[in-house]
Amino acid sequence: MNELREKVLTLDTMNLCVRRVEYAVRGPIVLRALELEQELRQGVKKPFTEVVRANIGDAQAMGQKPITFLRQVLALCVHPDLLKSPDFPADAKRRAERILQACGGHSLGAYSVSSGIQLIREDVARYIQRRDGGIPADPNNIFLSTGASDAIVTVLKLLVSGEGRTRTGVLIPIPQYPLYSAALAELNAVQVDYYLDEQRAWALDVAELRRALHQARDHCRPRALCIINPGNPTGQVQTRECIEAVIRFAFEERLFLMADEVYQDNVYAEGSQFHSFKKVLMEMGPPYAAQQELASFHSISKGYMGECGFRGGYVEVVNMDAAVQQQMQKLISVRLCPPLPGQVLLHVAVSPPEPSDPSFAQFQAERQVVLAQLAAKAKLTEQVFNEAPGIRCNPVQGAMYSFPCMQLPPRAVQRAQELGLAPDMFFCMSLLEETGICVVPGSGFGQREGTYHFRMTILPPMEKLRPLLEKLSQFHTKFTREYS
Repeated sequence: MNELREKVLTLDTMNLCVRRVEYAVRGPIVLRALELEQELRQGVKKPFTEVVRANIGDAQAMGQKPITFLRQVLALCVHPDLLKSPDFPADAKRRAERILQACGGHSLGAYSVSSGIQLIREDVARYIQRRDGGIPADPNNIFLSTGASDAIVTVLKLLVSGEGRTRTGVLIPIPQYPLYSAALAELNAVQVDYYLDEQRAWALDVAELRRALHQARDHCRPRALCIINPGNPTGQVQTRECIEAVIRFAFEERLFLMADEVYQDNVYAEGSQFHSFKKVLMEMGPPYAAQQELASFHSISKGYMGECGFRGGYVEVVNMDAAVQQQMQKLISVRLCPPLPGQVLLHVAVSPPEPSDPSFAQFQAERQVVLAQLAAKAKLTEQVFNEAPGIRCNPVQGAMYSFPCMQLPPRAVQRAQELGLAPDMFFCMSLLEETGICVVPGSGFGQREGTYHFRMTILPPMEKLRPLLEKLSQFHTKFTREYS
C-alpha cells in the first residue's frame, strides 16, 4: 500500500491538445525575465539595473496613467458610500447610480446575466451605431466578455467540428497574435496560415488568402477567416478597399469572418483610418449585408484606456444563425458572467462624458495626451530602428507594437541550432541576459522561412523609449560583429 504509484495525471496521460498550446507573449523568455528580476532583488550583479518588459501590450505596467473618469465611476460602483463624497464630480455619480440600479441587489458583487448587464449592452450598441455613422446595432447581438480573448475563444468553439479531412480549418494572418494559434491547438482545429506582405507594409493580399484556402482544402474544411485590424504584431491599418475585397472573398468562399478590432482607437499614421468590418459590410449592401456572417471584437485593454487587468470586452455578431446564437448564449452561461468591474469600465469607454458634462474637458485632455504620445512613440520607434544597420522596420500605422526584421549572421543561426533554439529566440535571450530588455521573438508570431523578427511594444515612457531603442540597436550591431 505504501509503494509509490504512478500519478493519474502525467504528461503522457494529460490532454495532448493542451500540451501543443504555445503562447509566446508569456513564454520562456518572459519566465527568464521574471527570474532576472528576482536575482536583481537578491543583489546579484548584472550588466543592467532593471528588466524592461517590452514584451506585452500592458500600458499601465509601462507607466501609462489610468483615465480619471473611468476610475471615478468604477470607484463609486465598487464602494457606493463614496456617492456622498464631495470629491467626485456629479456626472460620475450619475453614471455610477445608473449602473448600480441595473445590478442585482444594486451591488457590483452580484452576478449579471451571462451576456452582460442589459443597460451596458445597450450602451455598446449605441457606441457601435455612432462609430459606424448611424448603422443600427442590436443589443441582443452583443455579448460582453472577459476581455476580447474570451469572446474570440467562444466563437472559435462554435466553429470547430469534424474529424480528419472534415476538421475545421481557420485562416489566420502570419505574423499573428498567438492567442489564435494557442486556441486552435487547444480546440484541435487546423491552423491555416496566410502571409501578410512585409514589402508592402504588412498589407493583406486576397490572392494570398486564395492560395492558403485552396491548399488547405486538401486536408481540412476551412470555415473561418480571422483578421486583426489594426494589426498585432504588425501595426498595419487596413484600407477600406482591402476590407471590401476581404468581405467579397469570405462571401464567395463561404467563410465566417472574425474581425479582431481591439486597436481601433490606436491609429497614428497620416492617411490611415480605422474602418470597422461591420460598417463596410453594411454599406456594401446586398447580398453581403444580409448574409455574410461576422463576429467583431473590442476590448478595454488597449486604445487609450489600457485597463488590461479588469478584463472587459465584447463581441457583436452579425447574420449569425438564430439557433447557433442560442447555443452561444448557452455556452457563455456555463461561465456565469464576465467580471462586473470590467463591464463598468466598458460602459464608460463606450459612452464617455458629453461636452456639457463637468468631466468632459479633463477626459478629452487625458485621452488626447495618451493617443498623441503613442503616435509620437510609433514614429520614433520606426525612425531609430531604420537608422540601425541590419534592422528594417515598417511604419507603425496603428496598434502598440513594432515588428522589425533583423539580419542574423549564419554563425549565430548555426549556434542557435546547436542550442535547439529558433535563431531569433537565441538573439532575444542574449539581448535579455546582456541588457535586461525583454522582447518577443518573431518565431512566436510566425514569419516567412529564413526571416527573423522581434515584437517590441511602443509603450515605455518617451524618456525611456529612445535609450531603449538605441541600446537594442547597438546590441544587434555587437551581436552581428560577434558572430560574423
